[in-house]
Order: sequence, then structure tokens, then C-alpha cells
Amino acid sequence: MKGGFPGMPNMMKQIQKMQEDMAKAQQQLGNLTVSEEAGGGMIKATVNGNKELISLVIDPSVINADEKEILEDLVVAAVNKAIASATKLAEEEMQKVTKGMLPPGLNIPGF
Repeated sequence: MKGGFPGMPNMMKQIQKMQEDMAKAQQQLGNLTVSEEAGGGMIKATVNGNKELISLVIDPSVINADEKEILEDLVVAAVNKAIASATKLAEEEMQKVTKGMLPPGLNIPGF
């Protein structure tokens, strides 16, 4: 028997296409955004699919020097919620690319 596994060239093409699709999806994640709020909407954080903070909106009514720590906590909460949503968005987008390519239950970081 010559030359190894007969399905190897086709498998390699599929892997190469998946890598290209993943690279394209990762680039597109920078264009997708999610927004989350804290403090009943007084703080709004927007994060892109690459988990980068894009904007932070603070309602002027919560800006009070005497309540600085509360404001800081609300900002942290809004940003963390937005990052969690961006993480979920990125995972969903990558699953679209890898669907059918990886066996169920196989968890590979970045796939």
C-alpha cells in the first residue's frame, strides 16, 4: 500500500478552509458590538467581539463625588457584563465556523 491515508488531501483542504473561515470570523468580531447596562441603565458599556471596550456612557445624574465608589462599582459591573456578552458572542460566531468540523464534546480553546 502506497502513500498513507486516502482521505488525507480532502481532510487537509477542509482544515485549511476552516482555518481561513476562523481568521475571517475573528476579523469580523471587531465589527460586532454588545452593550450592557448597570444601575438601571445609568451606566452603559459597549464592547466589541474582541472584548475591547468601545464606549462607556455615564448618566450625569450618577456623578457625585460623595458616591465615587458606587459609580466605580457600577462601571465595573457594566463593563464585566459587556465582556461576558462579547465572550458569548465570539463563541457563537466561532461555533458557526467550526460546526460539523469538530466532533461533539471536543472543546479546543479558540474553536
